[in-house]
Amino acid sequence: MTGGLLQMAQARDYSAFFTSLIVHAVILLGMGLIHHQLTDSQPEVAIETIFDEERDHAEFEQVLETNLEVSENLSVTSGGMVSTNVGASTAPAVSSQKIETSESLKEPEIKINAGEITAPGDDILGQDLGVGEVTGEVGAVVAGYGSAMSRISKELIRIMREEKIMVVWLFDESGSMKDDQKEIRDNFNKIYGELGIAAKQESKTRDRDQTLLTSILSYGATVHVHTPKPTTDLKEVQDAINKIPTDETGLENMCETVSATLDKYALMARKTDRRLCLVLVTDESGDDGSKVEDVITRAKRLKTPIYILGRESVFGYPYARQIWRDPVYNLRHWIRINRGPETAFPEALQYDGLHGRWDAFSAGFGPYEQVRIARETGGIFFVLPGKEGELGGAGSTADRQFRFQDMKEYQPLLLARRDYDAERSASKFRTSIWKVIATLNPHLDKQLNIRELYYPIKQKEFYEVGSKEVPKAIRAMGLLQLAVGILESVEPLRAQEKSSRWRAAYDLALAQCLAYRVRLFQYCLAMDQHAKNMPELKEKKSNVWNVYRRKKMLPPDPEQVKLTKVSTEELDKQLKKAEAQYKLVMKEHAGTPWAQRAQYELGQGFGMYFKEGFRDPRYDKVGKDIKIPKL
Repeated sequence: MTGGLLQMAQARDYSAFFTSLIVHAVILLGMGLIHHQLTDSQPEVAIETIFDEERDHAEFEQVLETNLEVSENLSVTSGGMVSTNVGASTAPAVSSQKIETSESLKEPEIKINAGEITAPGDDILGQDLGVGEVTGEVGAVVAGYGSAMSRISKELIRIMREEKIMVVWLFDESGSMKDDQKEIRDNFNKIYGELGIAAKQESKTRDRDQTLLTSILSYGATVHVHTPKPTTDLKEVQDAINKIPTDETGLENMCETVSATLDKYALMARKTDRRLCLVLVTDESGDDGSKVEDVITRAKRLKTPIYILGRESVFGYPYARQIWRDPVYNLRHWIRINRGPETAFPEALQYDGLHGRWDAFSAGFGPYEQVRIARETGGIFFVLPGKEGELGGAGSTADRQFRFQDMKEYQPLLLARRDYDAERSASKFRTSIWKVIATLNPHLDKQLNIRELYYPIKQKEFYEVGSKEVPKAIRAMGLLQLAVGILESVEPLRAQEKSSRWRAAYDLALAQCLAYRVRLFQYCLAMDQHAKNMPELKEKKSNVWNVYRRKKMLPPDPEQVKLTKVSTEELDKQLKKAEAQYKLVMKEHAGTPWAQRAQYELGQGFGMYFKEGFRDPRYDKVGKDIKIPKL
C-alpha cells in the first residue's frame, strides 16, 4: 500500500514537471499555436535565456536504353554542341575572380534566437573562380553502367574523328563502390568493341597511333595509379580495376584528385599529341567541394571533357546513409556518406520536426559539384537511377526517376556558388526561405535534435532523460513559430517569383513548419501523459521506450487543456491547416520531389506516442568488438 502511494506521488511530481514545461511553452508562444505570428521586425522572444543550461529528374537529356551488346551503330551525340537538349549552350564565359573559401556544408555559425534570424553572408561561399561556358549534359539517365559505357564510347568516337585521345578513369575507393567497379570492369568490352568497329569503318581511326590509350586510377584520401603507363590492352585495364583498394580513411578528395590528374596526364597526352578525357566513377560528392571551380578552370584550359557516372542527390540534403551489417553480430548500422545536395546550397529544410533528416528521397538531379563539372567541361553526368539496395531511410525504395516533362522547369541553378548566393540575396522572397532553412538546421544547432529512440524503461530514468528533451522541444516550437511568421510575411511575393524551384521550396517549407509545430506539441503531450500513466510492459525482452509517429492525434487531457489553453478543436484546426498546405504542394508541383515529400509527410502523420521496444545491448560494443567502416 505504501509503495503504491509513493508511486502515485512520484507520478504526480513527474506530471507537474512536464505540464509546467508545457505551460512555459504556451507563454513563450503567445498562449497558443495560432494566435501569434512573428516577423523580422518584431521584438525578441528570449527563449534561449530560459534554457541556457540545456544548450550544448531533373534536367534529363534522354533515357539511355539498357544494352550490354556491342553497338553496331556509330551515331554519336555531342556533349557540347548547340542543341535543343537541356544543358547545352554557347553562352560566353565570364571573368574569374578568387574570393574567400569555405565548404558548402560548412554553413555559417548562427546564434539561434527566436527573435532574430539573419541570412548567411559571403563567409559561407566556396572558392569560386568564375562561371565558364556551358557545354555539357547535366543528366543523361541510364538504366545501368552498360548503357552508360556505350554512350561514352560514342563520345570517344566523336572526338577520335578529329584527334587522338587518352582516357583516364578515376574510381572512388569507398567500400560502397565495389559492386559498381565490378560491373564497369565487366562492361569495358563495350568501349573497346565499339571502337574496334569504328576503326574498321572510319578512315581516321585505322592507324595504330589512333588507338585509344587508357589509364586506371583510384582515389580516397590519396591517389593510386593501377596502370604503370597508358595501355591499349583490355585485359590489363580490367585487371587494373580489380586492384582498386578500399580506402579506410573515409576521406574523398574528389576535386583535388581530378585537378592533380589533369596536371599529370595533360602533360603526358600533350607529348603524344593526344587529347585528354576523364571519366569519374563515384557515388559521393567528396569532401572538398569548395575547390570545384578550380577543377573547372583547369579542365577548360586543357579542353578536357569530364564524364561522371554517379548517383542522384538526396532531395535538398547533403547526405545519404548506407546500411552496413557488421560481421560479428550481424547488426545493422547506418553509415553517413556525403552525397551532396543538387544545388549550390540546400533549398529544403534539414529538419524533420523532431531532429535532423534521415530520409533518402531522390532529388532527380545529381550532386551540384559533379553536375557542374560535367556541364562546364563539355562532359556528361550520367544519372544512374536504379534502386540502391543498401541505401537507408524513408524514400530509399521510392520511385527515384521522375518524368522529364514534370522536372524540366525545376532544374537547379548551376551557377558558381558566389553567383548563386548573389542571385539569391537579391530576392527578399528567396532570402527569407534561406533564413528559415539555415536557422532550422540541426547540423548547426544541436539543440534541434530531440531524442526519438531508446528512452529508459524505468520511470525515474525516463523522467531524467525527458526533462532534458522537453525544453528542446519547446525551444524548437518557438523557432518554428518565428519561421512561419517569416514565410507568411513574404507570401505576397510568391506570385512574383519566376522560379518553379523556389516557389516549390516555399510551399513545402511552409507546410513543414506548420506541421512540425503540431508534431512537437504532440511530443510534449505524449511525454506528459506517458510520465503520468506509464503502462506495464507487454514483452519480457522490452528494455526501452521509443517515440513513434502516427496519423492519429493524441488529444490533450482535461488538465492539459486547462493549463495550455489549447483544446482538441484548436489542435485539429492547426492540423488541417498543415494538411491543406501539403495538398497544395502535391497539386502545384505534381510529379516532383516536393510532391513526393509532401505525400510522405501526410502519410506519416503528426501524432506522437511512446511504445515499448528492444535495443540489442551488443550495440554497446561498437568501437570495441565492432569496427564501423568509413564509406
